[in-house]
Amino acid sequence: MTPVERFRELLAIPTVSHVDPAQTDTARFDEFHDALERLYPLVHRHLERETVAGHALLYRWAGASSRDPLLLLAHQDVVDTEGQPWTRDPFAAVVEGEGVDATLYARGAIDDKGALVAILEAVEQALADGVVPRADVWMAFGHDEETLGTGAQAIAALLAERGVRPALVLDEGGAVVEGALPGVGAPTAMIGVAERGSATFELIAREAGGHASTPPSFPATARLARAIDRVRRHPFPRRLVAPVRAMLASAAAHAPEPVRTVFRRTALTAPVLTAAFALLGPETNALVRTTAVVTRLEGSAGDNVLATTARATVNVRLLTGETISDAAIHLRRAVADPRIDIELRHGSDPSPVSPWQGTAWRRLAAAVRETLGDEVIPLPYLQLGASDSRFYTGLTEHVYRFTPFHLTRAERDALHAPDERIRVEVWLRGIGFYRALLAS
Repeated sequence: MTPVERFRELLAIPTVSHVDPAQTDTARFDEFHDALERLYPLVHRHLERETVAGHALLYRWAGASSRDPLLLLAHQDVVDTEGQPWTRDPFAAVVEGEGVDATLYARGAIDDKGALVAILEAVEQALADGVVPRADVWMAFGHDEETLGTGAQAIAALLAERGVRPALVLDEGGAVVEGALPGVGAPTAMIGVAERGSATFELIAREAGGHASTPPSFPATARLARAIDRVRRHPFPRRLVAPVRAMLASAAAHAPEPVRTVFRRTALTAPVLTAAFALLGPETNALVRTTAVVTRLEGSAGDNVLATTARATVNVRLLTGETISDAAIHLRRAVADPRIDIELRHGSDPSPVSPWQGTAWRRLAAAVRETLGDEVIPLPYLQLGASDSRFYTGLTEHVYRFTPFHLTRAERDALHAPDERIRVEVWLRGIGFYRALLAS
């Protein structure tokens, strides 16, 4: 079988995770594990594999030394496709087009089986070539990253208990993109040195209820709607945090004047930059402020019944330096209604910031240039979404988030959306990145 054929077979297994574990079809994960063992015989012959927290997988490839190991992260699970208007079967893993245009459509093609399978391909190839890594290589594949992250938490705790202190941890994250920053024409490898925190709050309005034929003047649903609109109209303040300042400073050398000076002198230009970033689009706006958006609504169970409880779920992504407590205070002030309850369901504060200098960073930058193109500029980056990497920051300060795929704007927009896809040539090149990192 070819690497692409193995990739397609694994994408065809719908390892969908759910917030309620009872809804997750664990048999699919068993099927996935069996397929991994069959498709990557050298990996499973030479590496130690153990199952953690039910279905998370931990591999150890013994190197010449156990000191300063490399830890590669990925996750097996994918988000559900129910209700999404896919134009192809999301689990058929079809390839369309030819040559450089050949594209593989499937849920998980990028997030995150693309990285998981590329890692296994790189290790399988290295084993076939007789490679012995200079230091231990660990691979940790969580099973519920898209929901609760219990698999990653358990593996991180296990590694801490065993005294494993990685020299470098690499998880999914930024990609190779173009046009990420104004004035920077070269493609950039956006390597996450930190990630925003994530919290889920509920806005709750309550009333006595009754028949919809005799509604009160201000029912719970209307009170909730007002609260939602107030959250929208009172965004979090803009700030230029350290990872973003580092990104701009690193990019300055590749930008023309006057952009170069604006990027370099952020102590003076921060107000202008944050205002511009807020207007340029959702991604740049999320780099300069904590964001809050309502994602779910719940009211009455009947068409003719007044809601006794109306709920809105608010997803908050916290900028570096802010806390869940800060977010709760902001929401309370924005809503400005004591009859709206604001409850925290779950969350985690932003990650620590990893250094964008030193040995670990240079290893990543060298692998990028060696395999993804000399013209590609490695940049430190604030990752906007949460990943399993946040659970590993207690093991080392060198935790990074980068997926070695050159992705267009449309391909990035398809994450968690219909018609998720990756170009075959781009995915194959990503295998080379992991080979280079293993050899570094």
